[in-house]
Amino acid sequence: MPRPRQVAWRLFLQAHALLTKRVDAALLADGCISFDTYDVLITLAEAPEQRLRMSELAGATFFSNSGISRRVARLEKEGLLVREGCANDGRVSYAVLTTRGREALRNAWPVYERVIEEDFGKAMEATETRDLARILKTIVGRLGGATGDETEKPPL
Repeated sequence: MPRPRQVAWRLFLQAHALLTKRVDAALLADGCISFDTYDVLITLAEAPEQRLRMSELAGATFFSNSGISRRVARLEKEGLLVREGCANDGRVSYAVLTTRGREALRNAWPVYERVIEEDFGKAMEATETRDLARILKTIVGRLGGATGDETEKPPL
């Protein structure tokens, strides 16, 4: 018989997979950027100066270092971000959000927000939402992730 933590873990993974697929489908149906592009751009939008080292961007998203390099190259071709080198260290490069990237986030936000509210938010009472946020914040903090007030809000 599975232990409660294993059950919770599997349900968390299933909920995540189902919700991200719904967000992605809704974004694409409305002619917006994909969910994985949204993830990269919102991560940059929330970063200081809207820029991150490539390794930091990979760590903050679900991409590997090589995966983020390919994704950034594609998003750079689309004009949603640019890569900039580091003046002090030639091995370091940054991904920087562009005006076009900010516009793409603004256009995607209403669709993204609607799915969050309809498919995620309405499944919980306000106290359950706060409890879940507290639990996830604890997990993220223990794993070394940022735990500030990263409440998803309309971008820019």
